[in-house]
Amino acid sequence: MSVSAPTRTIRIGSRKSQLALVQTYWVQEQLQKHFPDITFEVHTMSTQGDKILDVALAKIGDKGLFTKELEVGMLNNETDFAVHSLKDLPTNLPEGLILGCVTERENPADALVVHEKHKDKQIDTLPAGAVVGTSSLRRLAQLRHHYPHLTFKDIRGNLNTRLAKLDAGEFDAIILAVAGLQRLGMSDRIHQVIPAEISLHAVGQGALGIECRDGDTEVLSLIKVLEHTATAQRCYAERAFLRELEGGCQVPIGVNTQIEGDTLTLTGMVASLDGQQLIKDSVSGAAIDAAKLGIELAQRLRQQGAQTILEQIFAEVRQE
Repeated sequence: MSVSAPTRTIRIGSRKSQLALVQTYWVQEQLQKHFPDITFEVHTMSTQGDKILDVALAKIGDKGLFTKELEVGMLNNETDFAVHSLKDLPTNLPEGLILGCVTERENPADALVVHEKHKDKQIDTLPAGAVVGTSSLRRLAQLRHHYPHLTFKDIRGNLNTRLAKLDAGEFDAIILAVAGLQRLGMSDRIHQVIPAEISLHAVGQGALGIECRDGDTEVLSLIKVLEHTATAQRCYAERAFLRELEGGCQVPIGVNTQIEGDTLTLTGMVASLDGQQLIKDSVSGAAIDAAKLGIELAQRLRQQGAQTILEQIFAEVRQE
């Protein structure tokens, strides 16, 4: 009588939020299809960013706000890899961990979601004084630059919590990621996709990043089946740009990337919190040199005054 070999089990780390779980279960399902002889288990945990909901993100400190606990789990061999919204993953990872895979990107744009009474309005026709909710300094700075007549207010919580606050009349409109609404089956709440000319998106927005232990060749070989090369190149350019400017996820830095053939075009911007100063530029080059393009654009913006703006922001946030 032959004894079958025990099934190999791979443990996936995930945040407990609804969106995080939708994303993680998608990764689990895809890997299960590719590797039916392996069991993929999801292990959930709460991160600091999930627990502190009454303080603006920028004031908590942003290094690994939504990732640190998941990373500790991998380093302690409690899990084998973790699924993140790539925009939440710091550009400098802890020693021993790497970004092993980037999945195909959903639409990375920002979305305007409005209260019922403004359903006939767009972002540029909202009335003066309309209260717009966002927890992102990047969105805040860009929208203040273009629409100084609007009032902006911080909003925290998961998507359902934010939508409930909007529907209850606490806000006239809120800004959310198109990708998050799509993944949760809430595309009908997208009132307007905000053009890139108005709001450049966050680094990595719309893509999932799978983080694993450096040197874990088995796990790397598994997760690489989900890699989307064009998305990965775009996101490597964006992350190099952010890393070079030494900006965490809570600074007003926005990007946009396009690939045509073998050419990648990266647009980046840095803005002051009040929206008065906004520096924007673009570079193009070979997509395989994505990281170099990100560094080149960061240096170009720095020469145009970006570093001064960022230093002022870091000082303001620390004082608050």
